[in-house]
Amino acid sequence: MAKQKKSKATDVDSDNIVNEEVEVEVEVKDSESTDDIGTLSYEELLDKKEELEKSILRANADLDNALKRTLSEVEKAHKYGVEKLLVELLPVIDSLEHALNNLSAEAPEEKEGIELTLKSFEFALDKFGMIPIYPVNEEFNPEKHEAVTMEQDKDKGNGLIGSVFQRGWELHSRVVRPARVTVIKN
Repeated sequence: MAKQKKSKATDVDSDNIVNEEVEVEVEVKDSESTDDIGTLSYEELLDKKEELEKSILRANADLDNALKRTLSEVEKAHKYGVEKLLVELLPVIDSLEHALNNLSAEAPEEKEGIELTLKSFEFALDKFGMIPIYPVNEEFNPEKHEAVTMEQDKDKGNGLIGSVFQRGWELHSRVVRPARVTVIKN
């Protein structure tokens, strides 16, 4: 076994990157022992050196790629880590919207309270990057909309959205729940 150069390694912390110098000794196992190196020709030694340098470069590239991949995964975990919680809270918003739509005009105080609760709920979701999809008068997009049924409307063109049954939601441009809509077909 022959010992090679000492090199720097990077230690990664989950919150930040810390560069520390760590001595790493790379041991290379050869079929020939160190005593046999004296019997190799100059060209063979140069080839061996070139081969070892290439393997060190590949190892460094692998480490860099692993670091980049890890940082990307940590970033995605921070960005989309709350997705399951937010999806579980969407039925609460749906219930509040349903209550507003079915509340009689004779209960203005209750209506105002539900509206304020809904607005504060939507504001909280907005802080985490949740954006509602409410496609009024838009063209049907199967990536963001779920067609429930078709309807006819002479005032609107084919392929446009007629009415919205349920709002959809996006989390940082990722559709979490598509909007449930009707599509115009004349």
